[in-house]
Amino acid sequence: PPVVPDSLRAEDQAPLPADRFLDRETSWLAFNRRVLELAEDPTVPVLERARFLAIVASNLDEFFMVRVAGLKRRIVAGVATRATSGRLPREVLERIWTTSRDLMERHADCFHDEVAPALAAEGIAILRWEDLTDDQRKDAGALFADRVFPVLTPLAVDPAHPFPYISGLSLNLAVIVENPGSGHEHFARVKVPPSLPRFVAVGSDKFVPLEDVIAEHLDLLFPGMTVLGHHIFRVTRNEDFEVEEDDAENLLKALERELLRRRFGPPVRLEVEPTMDPHVLDLLVRELGVAPSEVFRLTGPLDLTGLHGIADLDRADLTYGGFLPVTQGDLGEGESAKSRDIFGAVRHGDVLLHHPYDSFSTSVQAFIEQAAADPAVLAIKQTLYRTSGDSPIVDALVDAAEAGKQVLVIVELKARFDEHANIRWARALEQAGCHVVYGLIGLKTHCKIAMVVRDEPDGLRRYVHIGTGNYNPKTARHYEDLGLLTANPVIGEDVATLFNQLSGYSRATEYRSLLVAPHSLRQGLLDRIENEIDNHRAGRPAGIRFKTNSIVDETLIDALYRASQAGIPVDLWVRGICALRPGVPELSETIRVRSVLGRFLEHSRAYEFENGGTPEVWIGSADLMHRNLDRRVEVLVRVPTTRHREALDELLDLGFADDSAAWHLTADGTWVRTPP
Repeated sequence: PPVVPDSLRAEDQAPLPADRFLDRETSWLAFNRRVLELAEDPTVPVLERARFLAIVASNLDEFFMVRVAGLKRRIVAGVATRATSGRLPREVLERIWTTSRDLMERHADCFHDEVAPALAAEGIAILRWEDLTDDQRKDAGALFADRVFPVLTPLAVDPAHPFPYISGLSLNLAVIVENPGSGHEHFARVKVPPSLPRFVAVGSDKFVPLEDVIAEHLDLLFPGMTVLGHHIFRVTRNEDFEVEEDDAENLLKALERELLRRRFGPPVRLEVEPTMDPHVLDLLVRELGVAPSEVFRLTGPLDLTGLHGIADLDRADLTYGGFLPVTQGDLGEGESAKSRDIFGAVRHGDVLLHHPYDSFSTSVQAFIEQAAADPAVLAIKQTLYRTSGDSPIVDALVDAAEAGKQVLVIVELKARFDEHANIRWARALEQAGCHVVYGLIGLKTHCKIAMVVRDEPDGLRRYVHIGTGNYNPKTARHYEDLGLLTANPVIGEDVATLFNQLSGYSRATEYRSLLVAPHSLRQGLLDRIENEIDNHRAGRPAGIRFKTNSIVDETLIDALYRASQAGIPVDLWVRGICALRPGVPELSETIRVRSVLGRFLEHSRAYEFENGGTPEVWIGSADLMHRNLDRRVEVLVRVPTTRHREALDELLDLGFADDSAAWHLTADGTWVRTPP
């Protein structure tokens, strides 16, 4: 357990109230409610509203696959430990059913009542089969014959055909057919092919759900039978898992086995349309083993993650408009990223990057690509957590290894839902001659660090990038993130030490410029909160401002409560989950919590301390959650230059400005949208 500074020890002060934590699962659902509010906002461009609906749908899928599945597992295992909110696992689960049902129904209503009509008003129609013209039906029929029918597999259910396995997140048709000879009714299942678009085009900007096209041609799948009816359903399964790394001879093979098992995880949610025949629903509930509380009746079409395809339509007039990142000014002039001397710019001084406003391709990507091509570069070391399917970063690392450079890549195989891709990259990098390691046993390597060692006239020099976001050029266009490019020798030495720890055998190490989880990050933040309390009591300037994705860690929350009780202003900019209650008399009166959502996903983490008038700002990969602080390798770096600290100070000012598109959190856990 962390060592808590004396001024923060609960036993030295009045005890904090037992109900001081908000429930993390409810807070996560509240985050998705905020995203849904963007979809409901008529001032948001309509294709962006469609994208927000798709984001909510995919977020809810992940929530059920991981969080709900985990709660169910705890209940089945008989774990009766109360959550920090004071609720037992079963009480938390019951609250989730109620809250998520309301959210999913509101989500479906938003599509039907608001977004679909708004799309239609702009000439983009999502139609049902009965709405199609004869020509559109002819087009859909041709599509079915050419691209759909060949990949369909009807699966019957009878004594000779057991109930088929229904894969997680698949869209399915439950079909009732009758044998005209015997008069017997039979059940069959037809899976909607995930390889085809969720909404298929039937003319210019006219679309129909793929299941409608399949349903209209079921007679071709069951020749000689009478199709009595069909119903759409979708199953969500437990897709969380754990690999016992200590016992795994090879983590790569162990993970591949576990991924195969994941496909057969128990169901945690069944989505059906309200018109489903009760007998069909009873059959599904019985065969799938779902509880009545896990059945969600929703107005179709189900699976609105497919709205991403609609949002990608080439209608710039219905989006936020074009956005062109610029090359960060400190990186110098040049006609292209290749002609700029990244190393010369970084030697001249640290470079603070703010993506997507600062181009990823002409900064971080160019840094790795130039290192791969530069004869003076001897070694490249980098962590990879998530990257894109056609990653230029991976290509550059392969090129570097093939050119004879020492290349070390820490690949995090267990990046949730990216495991398959990361296994693929690990093999490709190994085949090219890179040294590929999977980090430390029992810990996910989540930090975003890269180091280049270059032979220069005055000796070897280390160049380092430390970021808040993944080395992924695609998400870098949509995620707001920070990064530091530096040749600072102290930071370089610390990062070199950390890479050695990740690739070899070494004990926990002290760092001069970094806070590293799970060794020193929580304690480092606690020490700095204590320092603010001491400064405030001594009459020196004190203040705390955090920008993070989530704040759940009870030790840090309690430290922030103590800081507030001492009278220190605490501003928290939290995109997602927040278990802290702000504005509670005698507990958190000086704490404000804001959430900013909009065009770009706020993903950066920055931690600012007033520090008696000489502010400190730390940036890095860590959120304030148990998994980040205890079960991951995370890095925060202290921003060394005054100019960059002031830039981050201005960013935090912007997040708390009255005219920012934000929500603020009230003491009872309600998020209230701030009028712009």
